[in-house]
Amino acid sequence: MSQLSALLPDLELLALAMACLSLILAVGRAIGTRLQLRLWGVPEALVAGLLGLLLAPAGPWPLLPPAVMDLWAGLPLVLLTLVFGSLMLGKPLPQLAGLWRPVSAQVSLALVLAFGQYVVGGLAVLLVLQPWLGVSPVMACLIEVAYEGGHGSAAAMGPSYAALGFPGGQDLGLAMATVGLLSSTLVGGLVVVLARQRGWLLATVNPEQGAANPASSEAADAAQPRLGQAAARWAVNLALVGIAVLVGVVLLAGLRWSTSGLGAGVQQVVTALPLFPLAILGSLLVRLALERSGRSHWASAAVQSKVGTLSADLLITAATAGLNLKLLQADWLPLSVLALSGLAWNLAVTLLLAPRLLPPDWFERAVIEFGQATGVAASGLLLLRMADPEDRSEALPAFSLKQLLLQPFLAGGVVTVVAPLAVASWGLPVWTGFCFALVLLFGGAGLVVGASRQ
Repeated sequence: MSQLSALLPDLELLALAMACLSLILAVGRAIGTRLQLRLWGVPEALVAGLLGLLLAPAGPWPLLPPAVMDLWAGLPLVLLTLVFGSLMLGKPLPQLAGLWRPVSAQVSLALVLAFGQYVVGGLAVLLVLQPWLGVSPVMACLIEVAYEGGHGSAAAMGPSYAALGFPGGQDLGLAMATVGLLSSTLVGGLVVVLARQRGWLLATVNPEQGAANPASSEAADAAQPRLGQAAARWAVNLALVGIAVLVGVVLLAGLRWSTSGLGAGVQQVVTALPLFPLAILGSLLVRLALERSGRSHWASAAVQSKVGTLSADLLITAATAGLNLKLLQADWLPLSVLALSGLAWNLAVTLLLAPRLLPPDWFERAVIEFGQATGVAASGLLLLRMADPEDRSEALPAFSLKQLLLQPFLAGGVVTVVAPLAVASWGLPVWTGFCFALVLLFGGAGLVVGASRQ
């Protein structure tokens, strides 16, 4: 009984935190819709996050309790896991025949983005930051850690940076992840507006209409259902997402158990691996089981789209509202150099290289990679929803399969963990040259595949 009494205040605080977050998101969406901010490339979730930032304890109107903000700080990884748990459930799995070519282009683009971030980071440190400020060479790894990996990877890599003589790496990484989150939504939104004006999208639609109907393929099925049927459908689909996440938990536990005797280096990499990439695999396996058993109708594309959309919006809101502005003020000069270098690289690859690598729906596929490579995967999904509100492109399946292939290595995976060790042992010039060679290799392979498709 005493344990139950101790648990109730925690449950009440969690309920308060989620109620405040939901209310702020609803107000942010209302403001965004009223001002038609999406037409200007400003996501409604970002408006909600900035509103939360004003109400945070350090804001001008500190109405939110610190305990609520502490709970919000732990939500991004949970919500990102829900995003990926729902990713593959609502759409039929693609056929294996003819799958490799479009996915290979997506993989090539992602590898060029990721290893190019090491290149521009290395050049920025070697040519600017070391001569002027004498910074640690390990700082060259911060763009990939913060932009590709986000806050979770930046926090996880903090002890490794400290062990290599770069104790401020965790704080700088968190600040970089903050800049990346804002850049991915603001700059990415403006790029979507540019694409709409230039005719780069598969079909130009009204963004407000598209946001109201994210899954037009099920419009007739979803039109004014009875309350009981709607509740049952939501219950079933939420249960499917939960099963997908649970499968991911089991797979991650099995992976950690099976690699426990393979040495400290392997164990460090596996321990740092987050749950959400395994949740994608769980989502795929659940979808496969539904299709094989003839029960694929249990998974509603409309509901799964709404689950992913709501989770992504809550993630952006919570992460933006919890920004530590003091981190952005400290070490602003190296932070600005690295942030601008990484952003310029991501934009150049997205706008110049992606059209030559990817299939006809190149912009939808590229903008989701830009969001992933600059902020978090939820930012990419948000930008895709802005660019493709009616889900006409094949960007989401290609991105999901690419994540399955690359997530164990990049954005908090093996390469992220190994990179600072390589900088410390090989030296920054050698590591930067090695990454440049990989960029040429993967970019060249992608161009060959793209040329053969035309």
